[in-house]
Amino acid sequence: MSTVAPPADWHRLDPRTVLVTALVVAGVVAGAAIPVTLGLTRWFSLPVAVLQVLAGAALVVGAAAGADRVRWHRTRYRIGQERVDLHTGLLLVKRRSLARSRIRTVDLTANLLLRLLGLVTVRIGTGEQGSESTLELDPVTRTEGERLRRLLLERAATAPPGVHREGELAVLDPRWIRYAPVSFVAPMLGGAAAGAVMQVSDWVGAQGQVIEWVGDRFRETPLLWVVIVLVLAALVAGVVGALGLWIEMWWNYRLEREPGGTLRVRRGLFTSRSISVEEARLRGVDLVEPLGVRLLGAARLDAITTGLAKDQEARNADHNTLLPAAPRTRADALAADVLREADTPTGAALTPHPRAARGRRLRWSLAAVLGPVLILTLLGVLLTPVLLWIALGCAVVAVPVAVVLALDAYRALGHTLSGRYLVTRSGTVRRSTAALERAGVIGWTVKQSVFQRRAGLLTITATTAAGGGAYTAYDTDASEGLGFAAEAVPGLLEPFLERSSKDA
Repeated sequence: MSTVAPPADWHRLDPRTVLVTALVVAGVVAGAAIPVTLGLTRWFSLPVAVLQVLAGAALVVGAAAGADRVRWHRTRYRIGQERVDLHTGLLLVKRRSLARSRIRTVDLTANLLLRLLGLVTVRIGTGEQGSESTLELDPVTRTEGERLRRLLLERAATAPPGVHREGELAVLDPRWIRYAPVSFVAPMLGGAAAGAVMQVSDWVGAQGQVIEWVGDRFRETPLLWVVIVLVLAALVAGVVGALGLWIEMWWNYRLEREPGGTLRVRRGLFTSRSISVEEARLRGVDLVEPLGVRLLGAARLDAITTGLAKDQEARNADHNTLLPAAPRTRADALAADVLREADTPTGAALTPHPRAARGRRLRWSLAAVLGPVLILTLLGVLLTPVLLWIALGCAVVAVPVAVVLALDAYRALGHTLSGRYLVTRSGTVRRSTAALERAGVIGWTVKQSVFQRRAGLLTITATTAAGGGAYTAYDTDASEGLGFAAEAVPGLLEPFLERSSKDA
C-alpha cells in the first residue's frame, strides 16, 4: 500500500494510531480470552483451546490494526484561511468542512494510553446540534493539538473589558474531595455495583450460589437488618466509586484565562481533558447546589455560553463546568472573576416570592406523597391488611419529608437584577442560581394557569441562545414579575403589556 505523503497544505493523523488501536483491541481480547478458553475446554483439551484462542486473538487484533491503517492512510485534514476540511473513507469518501468563523470549541482529550504516547484527540465544533457540526482528529501529537487550538480559537477582537486578572483563576484544592460522597452519584454507583455483581454471576452461571451464600451469612438475622446491611454495603461501594470517579475527573484541575479572552479548563487523572470557552460567547454562570452538596455549604459553577458542543459525549463529560463542587464562597468569588464583575451576581440579595407560592409547593408535595398512600390504603382494604401497614409507614415517613422539601423549595425561590445580569433561583433537590446577561435575552415566555391567576401569581421565563435556553422565575407576584422582565430588557415586553391592557 502506498504511503505517499499528502500535498503540503494537507496533514495526516499521527501514524501511531495503528499501534493505539492494536493495543486497545488486544486489551479487550485479553479480557475475553479466559472465559472463552474455559468454554472451549468443554469440547477440546486445554492446550488446543489455548492455541485456538491465541490464533483468534491474533486474527482479531491484526484485522483491527489493518482497518485502522487504512483509515489513517485515507484520512487527511487542512486548515485553510476560511474553512477546516476533513477527508476520510475508502469506498465511500466523506468530505466534511467547517467555516472557521463558526468554530466555537477546540477541545483536547487523551486517555492514559494516548498520554503515554504523547497524543491527543482533537474535537473541533461549532456548538450546533448533530454530528456534522463536529470534526474529530484522532489522534494527533499534543504539540499539533495545541497548535490547532490556538490557531482556530484565535480572534481579532480584544478581550472583554474588566479589571480581573489573566492567568490562573482556580486550581484544585484536594479538600474538595469531601463533597464527592454526598453527591447523587454515590447511591447510583452503589446500585450499579450491586446490579453488576448479580449480572456477572448470572453470566458465569453462579447467580444461585451467590444468593445462597448471602442467605447463609444472614440466616439467623431479622429481615429488616438484612435489608439495612445490604443497603449500607451498597452505599459504601457507591462512596468508594464516587471518590474514584471524582479523582479521575477532577485531578489536575486548573481554570485559566488566556490572552485574548479565552477561559480554559484542564482536568483529569488518567484521561486528560482541555476545554476552551470564549468569553465573547459567555452569557453568564449557573451556580448549582445539589441537596447533599448544599447541606455542606458547597456548590459547583457552570458556564452559560453559546457555542459549546451539544452532542452526547460532551454532555456526559460535564462540558460546561468551570468549577467542581467547592465551598459556596469560593464559587461566588470565581463567578465574579469569570464575569469580570466587582460583585458576584450569584450572591446578590433576591426578591422573595409571595406566600401563595409556598402553598402551591405544599399542595404539590403532599399530593405526590398521599396519592400512592391512598392507593395502598384502597388495596389494603380490598386485598390484605399488610398493605394498610405499608401505607401507614409510607405516610409517617414521606409526609414530613415532603413538607420539608416544599418549604425549602419555597425559600429557594427568588429573582433580582444585578448590574448587567438578571438572576433567578429555584429548586430544592437541585438548587440553581442562574446569572444571565441581560443582553443575551432574546424573548420572554409568560405563563399563568387558572390557579395562578386566582393567587395573583405568574411564571416568567427568559429565553436565550445560551446554556439551557430558558431561565425561569417561578410563581412571582404578577405585577412584580412583569415589572422585573420589563426592567431587565427594556422595550422587549412593553408592546405586549400595552396590547394586553388595551384588550382588557
